[in-house]
Amino acid sequence: MAPPHDPVKSIFTVLKSDGDKNIFDLTHGKFCVKGVPLLSEVPNNVSFKTFSSICPSSEAPLPLFERVQSISYNGGFFGFTTENQSDRLMNSLGKFKDRSFLSIFRFKTWWSTQWVGTCGSDLQMETQWVLLEVPEIRSYVLIVPTIEGKFRSALHPGTDGHVMICAESGSTQVKSSSFNSIAYVHVSKNPYNIMKEAYTALRVHLNTFKLLEEKSAPPLVDKFGWCTWDAFYLTVEPAGVWHGVKEFTDGGLSPRFIIIDDGWQSISVDGENPHEDAKNLVLGGTQMTARLHRLDEGEKFRNYKGGSLLSPNSPPFDPKKPKMLISKAIELEHAEKARDKAVQSGVTNLSQFESEIKRLKQELNDMFGGEKKDSDSVQGCGSCCCSPKANGMKGFTNDLRTQFKNLDDIYVWHALCGAWGGVSPGTAHLNSKVIPVKVSPGLDGTMNDLAVVKIVEGGIGLVHPDQAEDLYDSMHSYLSKVGITGVKVDVIHTLEYVSEEYGGRVELAKAYYKGISKSLAKNFNGTGLISSMQQCNDFFFLGTEQISMGRVGDDFWFQDPNGDPNGVYWLQGVHMIHCAYNSMWMGQIIQPDWDMFQSDHLCAKFHAGSRAICGGPVYVSDSVGGHNFDLLKMLVFPDGTIPKCIHFALPTRDCLFKNPLFDNKTILKIWNFNKYGGVIGAFNCQGAGWDSKEQRIKGHSECYKSMTGSVHVSDIEWDQKEEAKQLGEAEEYAVYLNQAEKLTIVTPQSDAIPMTIEPSTFEIFSFVPVKRLGLAIKFAPIGLTNMFNSGGTLKGLEYGENMVKMEVKGGGNFLAFSSGPPKKCCLNGGDDTGFGWSSDGKLTVHLPWMEEAGGVCEVIFLF
Repeated sequence: MAPPHDPVKSIFTVLKSDGDKNIFDLTHGKFCVKGVPLLSEVPNNVSFKTFSSICPSSEAPLPLFERVQSISYNGGFFGFTTENQSDRLMNSLGKFKDRSFLSIFRFKTWWSTQWVGTCGSDLQMETQWVLLEVPEIRSYVLIVPTIEGKFRSALHPGTDGHVMICAESGSTQVKSSSFNSIAYVHVSKNPYNIMKEAYTALRVHLNTFKLLEEKSAPPLVDKFGWCTWDAFYLTVEPAGVWHGVKEFTDGGLSPRFIIIDDGWQSISVDGENPHEDAKNLVLGGTQMTARLHRLDEGEKFRNYKGGSLLSPNSPPFDPKKPKMLISKAIELEHAEKARDKAVQSGVTNLSQFESEIKRLKQELNDMFGGEKKDSDSVQGCGSCCCSPKANGMKGFTNDLRTQFKNLDDIYVWHALCGAWGGVSPGTAHLNSKVIPVKVSPGLDGTMNDLAVVKIVEGGIGLVHPDQAEDLYDSMHSYLSKVGITGVKVDVIHTLEYVSEEYGGRVELAKAYYKGISKSLAKNFNGTGLISSMQQCNDFFFLGTEQISMGRVGDDFWFQDPNGDPNGVYWLQGVHMIHCAYNSMWMGQIIQPDWDMFQSDHLCAKFHAGSRAICGGPVYVSDSVGGHNFDLLKMLVFPDGTIPKCIHFALPTRDCLFKNPLFDNKTILKIWNFNKYGGVIGAFNCQGAGWDSKEQRIKGHSECYKSMTGSVHVSDIEWDQKEEAKQLGEAEEYAVYLNQAEKLTIVTPQSDAIPMTIEPSTFEIFSFVPVKRLGLAIKFAPIGLTNMFNSGGTLKGLEYGENMVKMEVKGGGNFLAFSSGPPKKCCLNGGDDTGFGWSSDGKLTVHLPWMEEAGGVCEVIFLF
């Protein structure tokens, strides 16, 4: 954490920097970096200014400013000036060709992903940053469109290799013609340092957000949890949540947090009674035009009788019912799509389609009608805990914590504007107004999205920005009082749709993000928030002063919503690419969250391998009755904690300018650190990707096959975390292949380890420095091999002359490399314990789960 903000010391004149280093030059239409031409045909109206000339002082903390200033010569800003003012200006920054780049662009309003190419015209619309490889000077150059005044910017493709910058306000009432710092440029010899340095510079310059290093992540970051979304969708209700948590506990895993996703709120649909909850909603999409009509829980949770689920006569729950409802709703959705397709093809007689839709709707309603009405909820058990004060959401959270002692956090979902359709006018104390949606032309190149279609259809009931703070505090203070410890805030990037009357997208966003930041600090300990559907620079530059965690991928899709039967496989690799590459920039500002998955999915193991080393929380969205506990126990300790890596996972250097989705050759490799070693995960994600012509993600079956590659200890960027630097200086490493169950020894001079990875499968390589004990023994602890992230189970390590002492969390098969057999093994201060040793150096011992010691065993080997 940074030192507390000190306003007396934070405002100061710029320090003296190495101004003699003329790294950048813009003359005669050519932009050069260290003498190497990077952009040509730069228009005369484009300017470049050094960082220090644009940012001579800052209210940022002094250590950050000094860090930025010490290398300020490595950065500067593009600007441009036009003759005519406009609310949306497009201007070329010049052109480049035959130069490899990595970029991140928005493929939907809310989601971003990786893209590579070799010229400016290869960029996609709404590019958030582009990283250029400059091998001539063994360096990289990063261009980041940013925010200036009331305008935000993004990069777009131009013709003939040109890079276009688009600056827009989001309101025809807010215009400009001149910018001095609309895009930031930074140069570095290290592609990971460049992200740290550039976003630190922008943090100091804008002073509207904070870096992850300045904030605390939510406590759930190193725990296991369950989200209700894929289990219930909008049918979520107390009994289902209760039985979901109970199944995990009965299966030997204690969820430490749950997220009650969309479906718990009080929402109504226009044209129906505005004061009654919408009925019989099942699938996502049906709620996207609905609005909040009150700020507390909906009837399903409001009518919960405290203690009823603790009672021997608890309400009945049929685990098959949610799946039956979802299946019927999907059938109805397909019928409606068939009708819509018929309309598009010119069919005029729709009676057959309408008859089928009516039949399915009636069947769905009948299925709901078989349930007890909310008003008939089972009464409390008669104990003192079932007083009227302990009903509703408060009664439910009380009962959950009474029954499930390890449950630390209960989060609920809400949209940034309250619900998908905002807040219904006239139903709360807030001043809300339904605003028609206007989608920016910059999003024309994005993927067709049901959520956008629905929001455009219904508009957003926007609470006036002057009341944004009241909106969030009203919701969050109530939730906090009834036992909710945090929120998952979704549908974040809708404000840009409705900013016309409110000073533009930047000003509207500032008001809303200020409100939610204040509420987060007041009601949820400053950390209890997961941001989602937020992957755009507006949010990161304006909304993360307090928010410290967010999604780095799009949603987990268990199948392709567009109907490709192979999507159940290829979509999973796409998700990993989103997460790995987005973490490069988002990880500077928030704790990356790789999202949930389902443990009984066809590709569950593929997902589990990536979550094991992603460096964030592990949570699933299993249906009740749909668990693979054997798989989950390779990810999660019995107490609901996880063997988490100490950094966030990032792509290896040799993957940065490649396409691991459909280039038919590249295996995605991600690196991370454990306390006593490094780890590389290799994932075959080939088989799908973005199609810029069709503007959608689609399958590439020709790429869905085994891939060959290699892994080397130098693929781990040991210098990226202070605690890991020394680990990268070892003369030898023990390497354990988790899936192949193979142990080998390598040196930094060894050849790379070859590998062949089948489609939708992976390998995890744990690299642990080898230590010499005395003159004869070489030793390296691997950890528990029954866990995907073996190295994460090692919590303590101490070497003596002829002794190794370790603290290992978890139960199962402990493995170490030892060049010779130990004389003795002791567990937890006891007598000799049996162990195994073989001539290939494998030293093994079985460890019990030590409940009374928090799952930690003390292991001592004497040589």
